[in-house]
Amino acid sequence: MLGTGLLLYMLSKEIYVINHETFAAASIGAVIIYSIKKFGPSVAAFADKINEDKVSEAQEVKDQAMGSLAQGIEDEKKEQWRVEGRHMLFDAKRNNVAMLLETNYRERLHMVTNEVKKRLDYQVELQNLHRRMELEHMVNWVEQSVIKSITPQQVQGMWSLH
Repeated sequence: MLGTGLLLYMLSKEIYVINHETFAAASIGAVIIYSIKKFGPSVAAFADKINEDKVSEAQEVKDQAMGSLAQGIEDEKKEQWRVEGRHMLFDAKRNNVAMLLETNYRERLHMVTNEVKKRLDYQVELQNLHRRMELEHMVNWVEQSVIKSITPQQVQGMWSLH
């Protein structure tokens, strides 16, 4: 009603005058409407197919991006787990180094103990040698003194006993 009333008002007040352009516009409008009715569904289907292809390509790209990002997240979680395990590894390495240092210390201590024992044994042997030499010297001295004190008469008496 509004459209019809507005059209009649414009025609009666001669705001819009009907001429050859009006008929051309009406025929062009009729051809456009006919084309839309005749070819509209097939064109719409073709446009929908193109749109669906673009949407599916975009979805594939999105899925690939999501997959790569999910893989990146998993890789990052794995690296964080490795970093957490690194503390245990460093503790184990620190303990190994401490054990190696303790082993080296004990080996050096054992070596020092053996060297000190060798030197002490040497000193003991040296003292024993001095005692033996003194004893031999005393025995030799006593023998020489005894031999010097023996008179030739005592020597003849000893030979006669044999």
